[in-house]
Amino acid sequence: MVYQLYYWPTIQGRGEFVRLALEEAQAEYVDVARGKNGTRALMKMLGDASEPSFAPPFLVAGEQTIGQAANILLFLGPRHGLAPRAQAGRLWINQLQLTIADLVAEAHDTHHPIASALYYEDQKKEARRRSADFLAARVPKFFDYFEGVLSKAGRGGYFTGARVSYADLSMFQVIAGLRYAFPLSMARIEAGYPRLVALHEQVAARPNIAAYLASKRRIPFNQDGIFRHYPELDQ
Repeated sequence: MVYQLYYWPTIQGRGEFVRLALEEAQAEYVDVARGKNGTRALMKMLGDASEPSFAPPFLVAGEQTIGQAANILLFLGPRHGLAPRAQAGRLWINQLQLTIADLVAEAHDTHHPIASALYYEDQKKEARRRSADFLAARVPKFFDYFEGVLSKAGRGGYFTGARVSYADLSMFQVIAGLRYAFPLSMARIEAGYPRLVALHEQVAARPNIAAYLASKRRIPFNQDGIFRHYPELDQ
């Protein structure tokens, strides 16, 4: 099966969590919006689907159209060895992914705390306050949780022990994004989370992921995505 991934062509965004899974699995896929008239095709698909997604990313797999990053990964995981086959294991990895999604939403809101429709420059004062709380309280709270999960997972360094899952790939992406957005703060915060740092390095070194990161398919972080670097917010 050749998957069709629909996501905005110039940012990593939430589509990157799906891309990492597809790349690790070496699944064949087309990043539709990066092709000729791709954004037009994306918008048409949003409007024409019988079960439309609220927003990208969404994945077309045969006759199925699946929206929401966590939902797409729930679909892909057991099919490509990135989640346990037993229902309890699938639900556990999905639970971790949904918790990661909560963290990602809070990271986005550091630079857009009032409204996504407003420019960052229109909410800089609020963004400073939101970022200060995010870095002082929210990141440590999430990291405490995930570090604790890893401490109970056994040997292997992944959330389920020895076998990588899509939640591990997504945690890699979160750490990479936070390092881009808040390099000074993350250098300080990471010192208390050796298992998460090791997880990031372990995922980055996986052959398929390393090849993807070195390729042109990996869009660099930029000021239009979820993770944005504003020095004044990196307190």
